[in-house]
Amino acid sequence: MTETSNKSYIKYSWFLMGFVFLVILAGGVVRMTQSGMGCPDWPRCFGMWIPPTDVSQLPADFESYLSKQDIDHSFNVYHTWIEYINRLLGAILGVFIFIYAVWTSIKFSTRKSRMKSLLLVNLGLAISLIISFMFGGNILIGILGLAFILSALYSLFFAVRHASRRSLVVVSILLLIAVAIQGWLGKLVVDENLSVVKITIHMIGALVIAALPLINISKLKIKKIEVSPFIKNVMSGMIFIVLLQIILGTQVREEIDVISKALSYEQRELWIERLGQIFIIHRSFSWAIVIGSILLFFKGKNNTEFSGTIKWISVNVMAIIGLGISMVYLDVPSVSQPLHLLLACALLMQIFYGRIRVV
Repeated sequence: MTETSNKSYIKYSWFLMGFVFLVILAGGVVRMTQSGMGCPDWPRCFGMWIPPTDVSQLPADFESYLSKQDIDHSFNVYHTWIEYINRLLGAILGVFIFIYAVWTSIKFSTRKSRMKSLLLVNLGLAISLIISFMFGGNILIGILGLAFILSALYSLFFAVRHASRRSLVVVSILLLIAVAIQGWLGKLVVDENLSVVKITIHMIGALVIAALPLINISKLKIKKIEVSPFIKNVMSGMIFIVLLQIILGTQVREEIDVISKALSYEQRELWIERLGQIFIIHRSFSWAIVIGSILLFFKGKNNTEFSGTIKWISVNVMAIIGLGISMVYLDVPSVSQPLHLLLACALLMQIFYGRIRVV
Protein backbone atom coordinates (compact mmCIF):
# COMPACT_ATOMS: atom_id res chain seq x y z
CA MET A 1 0.00 0.00 0.00
CA THR A 2 1.23 3.49 -0.83
CA GLU A 3 1.40 6.42 1.56
CA THR A 4 -1.50 8.07 -0.34
CA SER A 5 -3.81 5.09 0.19
CA ASN A 6 -3.11 5.30 3.94
CA LYS A 7 -3.72 9.05 4.16
CA SER A 8 -6.80 8.80 6.41
CA TYR A 9 -5.12 6.26 8.65
CA ILE A 10 -2.06 8.49 9.03
CA LYS A 11 -4.28 11.48 9.87
CA TYR A 12 -6.06 9.46 12.53
CA SER A 13 -2.69 8.40 13.97
CA TRP A 14 -1.71 12.09 14.25
CA PHE A 15 -5.09 12.81 15.84
CA LEU A 16 -4.46 10.10 18.45
CA MET A 17 -1.09 11.56 19.38
CA GLY A 18 -2.64 15.03 19.60
CA PHE A 19 -5.40 13.75 21.87
CA VAL A 20 -2.78 12.21 24.17
CA PHE A 21 -1.32 15.70 24.56
CA LEU A 22 -4.77 17.04 25.42
CA VAL A 23 -4.96 14.44 28.21
CA ILE A 24 -1.43 15.39 29.37
CA LEU A 25 -2.49 19.06 29.45
CA ALA A 26 -5.59 18.14 31.45
CA GLY A 27 -3.38 16.26 33.91
CA GLY A 28 -1.18 19.34 34.21
CA VAL A 29 -4.22 21.48 35.01
CA VAL A 30 -5.20 18.95 37.70
CA ARG A 31 -1.78 19.35 39.32
CA MET A 32 -1.82 23.12 38.88
CA THR A 33 -5.16 23.48 40.68
CA GLN A 34 -4.40 20.84 43.35
CA SER A 35 -7.39 18.83 42.12
CA GLY A 36 -5.71 15.42 42.17
CA MET A 37 -8.02 14.05 44.85
CA GLY A 38 -11.10 15.95 43.67
CA CYS A 39 -12.53 12.49 43.03
CA PRO A 40 -11.19 10.44 45.96
CA ASP A 41 -12.28 7.06 44.55
CA TRP A 42 -11.86 5.32 41.19
CA PRO A 43 -13.43 4.66 38.69
CA ARG A 44 -16.43 6.42 40.23
CA CYS A 45 -16.40 9.82 41.90
CA PHE A 46 -17.86 9.85 45.43
CA GLY A 47 -19.42 6.52 44.52
CA MET A 48 -21.22 8.03 41.49
CA TRP A 49 -20.66 7.79 37.75
CA ILE A 50 -21.65 11.45 37.36
CA PRO A 51 -20.05 13.51 40.16
CA PRO A 52 -22.01 15.92 42.35
CA THR A 53 -22.21 19.63 41.61
CA ASP A 54 -23.25 20.61 45.14
CA VAL A 55 -22.56 19.36 48.66
CA SER A 56 -26.25 18.46 49.01
CA GLN A 57 -25.80 15.78 46.31
CA LEU A 58 -23.07 13.93 48.20
CA PRO A 59 -23.86 10.40 49.39
CA ALA A 60 -24.69 9.81 53.06
CA ASP A 61 -21.24 8.34 53.69
CA PHE A 62 -19.39 11.16 51.89
CA GLU A 63 -17.09 11.71 54.90
CA SER A 64 -15.49 8.34 54.20
CA TYR A 65 -14.48 9.69 50.78
CA LEU A 66 -13.34 13.12 51.93
CA SER A 67 -11.14 11.57 54.62
CA LYS A 68 -8.98 10.09 51.84
CA GLN A 69 -8.06 13.51 50.49
CA ASP A 70 -4.59 14.78 51.24
CA ILE A 71 -5.17 18.21 49.71
CA ASP A 72 -8.64 19.31 50.67
CA HIS A 73 -10.82 17.67 53.33
CA SER A 74 -13.92 19.60 52.26
CA PHE A 75 -16.00 19.16 49.14
CA ASN A 76 -14.76 21.41 46.33
CA VAL A 77 -16.92 21.24 43.22
CA TYR A 78 -14.20 22.76 41.02
CA HIS A 79 -11.58 20.23 42.11
CA THR A 80 -14.06 17.42 41.61
CA TRP A 81 -15.05 18.39 38.09
CA ILE A 82 -11.50 19.25 36.97
CA GLU A 83 -10.39 15.76 37.99
CA TYR A 84 -13.54 14.19 36.52
CA ILE A 85 -12.99 15.90 33.14
CA ASN A 86 -9.39 14.67 33.19
CA ARG A 87 -10.64 11.10 33.72
CA LEU A 88 -13.33 11.53 31.07
CA LEU A 89 -10.75 12.62 28.50
CA GLY A 90 -8.66 9.58 29.41
CA ALA A 91 -11.68 7.31 28.89
CA ILE A 92 -12.43 8.92 25.51
CA LEU A 93 -8.79 8.39 24.52
CA GLY A 94 -9.23 4.71 25.37
CA VAL A 95 -12.23 4.51 23.02
CA PHE A 96 -10.28 6.24 20.22
CA ILE A 97 -7.38 3.82 20.70
CA PHE A 98 -9.77 0.84 20.65
CA ILE A 99 -11.14 2.12 17.32
CA TYR A 100 -7.55 2.48 16.08
CA ALA A 101 -6.69 -1.11 17.02
CA VAL A 102 -9.83 -2.43 15.33
CA TRP A 103 -9.21 -0.33 12.21
CA THR A 104 -5.58 -1.48 12.00
CA SER A 105 -6.51 -5.14 12.47
CA ILE A 106 -9.06 -4.99 9.64
CA LYS A 107 -7.24 -2.62 7.28
CA PHE A 108 -4.01 -4.61 7.23
CA SER A 109 -5.56 -8.09 7.41
CA THR A 110 -5.29 -10.60 4.59
CA ARG A 111 -8.55 -12.17 5.82
CA LYS A 112 -10.75 -9.14 6.43
CA SER A 113 -14.15 -10.87 6.57
CA ARG A 114 -12.96 -13.38 9.21
CA MET A 115 -11.34 -10.57 11.19
CA LYS A 116 -14.59 -8.60 11.18
CA SER A 117 -16.54 -11.67 12.35
CA LEU A 118 -14.18 -12.23 15.27
CA LEU A 119 -14.46 -8.58 16.31
CA LEU A 120 -18.26 -8.78 16.22
CA VAL A 121 -18.14 -11.86 18.46
CA ASN A 122 -15.91 -9.95 20.90
CA LEU A 123 -18.28 -7.00 20.86
CA GLY A 124 -21.25 -9.26 21.59
CA LEU A 125 -19.42 -10.92 24.48
CA ALA A 126 -18.35 -7.52 25.86
CA ILE A 127 -21.93 -6.21 25.81
CA SER A 128 -23.20 -9.42 27.42
CA LEU A 129 -20.53 -9.12 30.12
CA ILE A 130 -21.54 -5.52 30.89
CA ILE A 131 -25.21 -6.53 31.15
CA SER A 132 -24.31 -9.46 33.41
CA PHE A 133 -22.37 -7.09 35.70
CA MET A 134 -25.53 -5.01 36.04
CA PHE A 135 -28.12 -7.78 36.39
CA GLY A 136 -26.47 -11.22 36.36
CA GLY A 137 -24.88 -13.46 38.96
CA ASN A 138 -21.28 -14.35 39.67
CA ILE A 139 -21.39 -17.64 37.74
CA LEU A 140 -22.67 -15.92 34.56
CA ILE A 141 -20.08 -13.18 34.92
CA GLY A 142 -17.32 -15.79 35.29
CA ILE A 143 -18.43 -17.76 32.22
CA LEU A 144 -18.81 -14.68 30.02
CA GLY A 145 -15.56 -13.20 31.32
CA LEU A 146 -13.61 -16.35 30.49
CA ALA A 147 -15.25 -16.55 27.05
CA PHE A 148 -14.41 -12.93 26.33
CA ILE A 149 -10.76 -13.33 27.40
CA LEU A 150 -10.27 -16.45 25.27
CA SER A 151 -12.01 -14.87 22.26
CA ALA A 152 -10.01 -11.64 22.60
CA LEU A 153 -6.69 -13.52 22.84
CA TYR A 154 -7.52 -15.60 19.77
CA SER A 155 -8.54 -12.45 17.88
CA LEU A 156 -5.22 -10.81 18.74
CA PHE A 157 -3.33 -13.89 17.56
CA PHE A 158 -5.40 -14.02 14.35
CA ALA A 159 -4.86 -10.29 13.69
CA VAL A 160 -1.08 -10.65 13.96
CA ARG A 161 -0.93 -14.00 12.15
CA HIS A 162 -2.86 -12.76 9.10
CA ALA A 163 -1.55 -9.19 8.87
CA SER A 164 -0.12 -7.80 5.64
CA ARG A 165 1.81 -5.23 7.72
CA ARG A 166 2.44 -7.17 10.92
CA SER A 167 4.48 -4.46 12.67
CA LEU A 168 1.61 -1.96 12.34
CA VAL A 169 -0.86 -4.39 13.90
CA VAL A 170 1.56 -5.24 16.73
CA VAL A 171 2.04 -1.54 17.53
CA SER A 172 -1.73 -0.93 17.59
CA ILE A 173 -2.19 -3.88 19.97
CA LEU A 174 0.63 -2.59 22.19
CA LEU A 175 -1.12 0.79 22.19
CA LEU A 176 -4.34 -0.84 23.37
CA ILE A 177 -2.48 -2.71 26.13
CA ALA A 178 -0.64 0.48 27.13
CA VAL A 179 -3.84 2.49 27.56
CA ALA A 180 -5.35 -0.32 29.66
CA ILE A 181 -2.27 -0.31 31.91
CA GLN A 182 -2.47 3.49 32.06
CA GLY A 183 -6.03 3.28 33.35
CA TRP A 184 -4.93 0.81 36.02
CA LEU A 185 -2.07 3.13 37.02
CA GLY A 186 -4.60 5.95 37.33
CA LYS A 187 -6.47 3.85 39.86
CA LEU A 188 -3.25 3.21 41.82
CA VAL A 189 -2.48 6.94 41.89
CA VAL A 190 -5.87 7.62 43.50
CA ASP A 191 -5.75 4.61 45.83
CA GLU A 192 -2.32 5.67 47.14
CA ASN A 193 -3.27 9.35 47.51
CA LEU A 194 -1.18 10.76 44.67
CA SER A 195 1.96 8.69 45.31
CA VAL A 196 4.82 10.51 43.55
CA VAL A 197 6.31 7.29 42.16
CA LYS A 198 2.97 6.28 40.65
CA ILE A 199 2.49 9.76 39.20
CA THR A 200 5.90 9.58 37.52
CA ILE A 201 5.18 6.13 36.05
CA HIS A 202 1.77 7.41 34.95
CA MET A 203 3.52 10.27 33.12
CA ILE A 204 5.95 7.91 31.38
CA GLY A 205 2.99 5.73 30.35
CA ALA A 206 1.38 8.73 28.64
CA LEU A 207 4.60 9.36 26.71
CA VAL A 208 4.70 5.74 25.55
CA ILE A 209 1.11 6.04 24.32
CA ALA A 210 2.01 9.25 22.44
CA ALA A 211 5.07 7.63 20.83
CA LEU A 212 3.43 4.46 19.50
CA PRO A 213 1.26 6.15 16.80
CA LEU A 214 4.41 7.95 15.60
CA ILE A 215 6.05 4.58 14.98
CA ASN A 216 3.17 3.55 12.70
CA ILE A 217 3.23 6.92 10.92
CA SER A 218 6.95 6.54 10.29
CA LYS A 219 6.51 3.03 8.93
CA LEU A 220 3.94 4.28 6.42
CA LYS A 221 6.14 7.15 5.25
CA ILE A 222 7.85 5.88 2.12
CA LYS A 223 10.63 8.46 1.95
CA LYS A 224 13.30 8.39 4.64
CA ILE A 225 15.64 11.30 5.35
CA GLU A 226 19.40 10.87 5.08
CA VAL A 227 21.48 12.58 7.78
CA SER A 228 24.99 12.21 9.16
CA PRO A 229 25.75 9.69 11.93
CA PHE A 230 26.62 12.67 14.17
CA ILE A 231 23.06 14.05 13.93
CA LYS A 232 21.58 10.62 14.64
CA ASN A 233 23.78 10.22 17.72
CA VAL A 234 22.92 13.70 19.02
CA MET A 235 19.19 13.00 18.60
CA SER A 236 19.49 9.65 20.38
CA GLY A 237 21.27 11.33 23.27
CA MET A 238 18.68 14.11 23.42
CA ILE A 239 15.84 11.59 23.66
CA PHE A 240 17.42 10.17 26.80
CA ILE A 241 18.18 13.59 28.31
CA VAL A 242 14.72 15.06 27.64
CA LEU A 243 13.05 11.97 29.11
CA LEU A 244 15.29 12.25 32.17
CA GLN A 245 14.37 15.94 32.44
CA ILE A 246 10.66 15.14 32.37
CA ILE A 247 11.14 12.58 35.15
CA LEU A 248 13.21 15.07 37.19
CA GLY A 249 10.55 17.69 36.53
CA THR A 250 7.88 15.50 38.11
CA GLN A 251 10.08 15.24 41.20
CA VAL A 252 10.48 19.02 41.31
CA ARG A 253 6.74 19.37 40.94
CA GLU A 254 6.23 17.03 43.88
CA GLU A 255 8.53 19.19 46.04
CA ILE A 256 6.59 22.30 44.99
CA ASP A 257 3.34 20.58 46.01
CA VAL A 258 4.76 19.89 49.48
CA ILE A 259 6.15 23.43 49.86
CA SER A 260 3.02 25.16 48.56
CA LYS A 261 0.81 23.11 50.86
CA ALA A 262 2.99 24.00 53.87
CA LEU A 263 2.58 27.68 52.96
CA SER A 264 -1.22 27.31 52.46
CA TYR A 265 -0.69 27.86 48.71
CA GLU A 266 0.45 31.43 49.37
CA GLN A 267 3.85 33.22 49.35
CA ARG A 268 4.69 31.88 45.90
CA GLU A 269 7.95 33.83 45.93
CA LEU A 270 9.28 31.28 48.44
CA TRP A 271 8.39 28.13 46.51
CA ILE A 272 11.47 28.02 44.24
CA GLU A 273 13.75 29.29 47.00
CA ARG A 274 12.91 26.30 49.20
CA LEU A 275 13.49 23.63 46.55
CA GLY A 276 16.27 21.11 47.17
CA GLN A 277 19.04 19.55 45.10
CA ILE A 278 16.66 17.93 42.62
CA PHE A 279 15.79 21.38 41.23
CA ILE A 280 19.48 22.26 40.77
CA ILE A 281 20.03 18.98 38.89
CA HIS A 282 16.94 19.62 36.76
CA ARG A 283 18.09 23.16 35.95
CA SER A 284 21.65 22.05 35.16
CA PHE A 285 20.57 19.32 32.74
CA SER A 286 18.66 21.92 30.72
CA TRP A 287 22.05 23.11 29.43
CA ALA A 288 22.62 19.70 27.85
CA ILE A 289 19.37 20.11 25.90
CA VAL A 290 20.34 23.62 24.80
CA ILE A 291 23.76 22.42 23.62
CA GLY A 292 22.16 19.48 21.80
CA SER A 293 19.69 21.74 19.98
CA ILE A 294 22.53 24.12 18.97
CA LEU A 295 24.56 21.20 17.59
CA LEU A 296 21.55 19.95 15.64
CA PHE A 297 20.88 23.41 14.25
CA PHE A 298 24.39 24.05 12.94
CA LYS A 299 25.04 20.51 11.73
CA GLY A 300 21.66 20.06 10.05
CA LYS A 301 20.62 23.51 8.82
CA ASN A 302 21.90 22.78 5.30
CA ASN A 303 19.88 19.57 5.01
CA THR A 304 16.77 20.90 3.25
CA GLU A 305 14.69 17.82 4.08
CA PHE A 306 15.49 17.95 7.80
CA SER A 307 16.11 21.65 8.50
CA GLY A 308 12.43 22.33 9.25
CA THR A 309 12.35 19.67 11.97
CA ILE A 310 15.53 21.03 13.53
CA LYS A 311 14.22 24.61 13.53
CA TRP A 312 11.02 23.59 15.32
CA ILE A 313 13.04 21.65 17.88
CA SER A 314 15.11 24.79 18.52
CA VAL A 315 12.00 26.97 18.86
CA ASN A 316 10.47 24.52 21.33
CA VAL A 317 13.67 24.37 23.41
CA MET A 318 13.70 28.17 23.67
CA ALA A 319 10.02 28.21 24.70
CA ILE A 320 10.62 25.57 27.39
CA ILE A 321 13.64 27.44 28.76
CA GLY A 322 11.60 30.66 28.75
CA LEU A 323 8.80 29.06 30.75
CA GLY A 324 11.36 27.64 33.19
CA ILE A 325 12.86 31.10 33.69
CA SER A 326 9.39 32.59 34.20
CA MET A 327 8.71 30.11 37.00
CA VAL A 328 11.95 31.06 38.75
CA TYR A 329 11.68 34.84 38.43
CA LEU A 330 7.90 35.36 38.26
CA ASP A 331 7.03 33.27 41.34
CA VAL A 332 5.77 30.13 39.58
CA PRO A 333 2.84 31.46 37.49
CA SER A 334 0.13 28.79 37.48
CA VAL A 335 -0.28 28.70 33.71
CA SER A 336 3.46 28.15 33.15
CA GLN A 337 3.47 24.80 34.95
CA PRO A 338 1.22 22.74 32.62
CA LEU A 339 2.63 24.53 29.54
CA HIS A 340 6.20 23.72 30.62
CA LEU A 341 5.30 20.03 30.90
CA LEU A 342 3.28 20.00 27.68
CA LEU A 343 6.09 21.54 25.63
CA ALA A 344 8.67 19.22 27.19
CA CYS A 345 6.56 16.21 26.15
CA ALA A 346 6.13 17.72 22.68
CA LEU A 347 9.91 18.18 22.43
CA LEU A 348 10.47 14.53 23.29
CA MET A 349 8.01 13.47 20.57
CA GLN A 350 9.60 15.86 18.05
CA ILE A 351 13.04 14.39 18.61
CA PHE A 352 11.76 10.81 18.74
CA TYR A 353 9.80 11.16 15.49
CA GLY A 354 12.74 12.89 13.81
CA ARG A 355 15.07 10.10 14.94
CA ILE A 356 12.91 7.25 13.59
CA ARG A 357 12.46 9.06 10.28
CA VAL A 358 16.18 9.36 9.49
CA VAL A 359 18.63 6.89 8.02
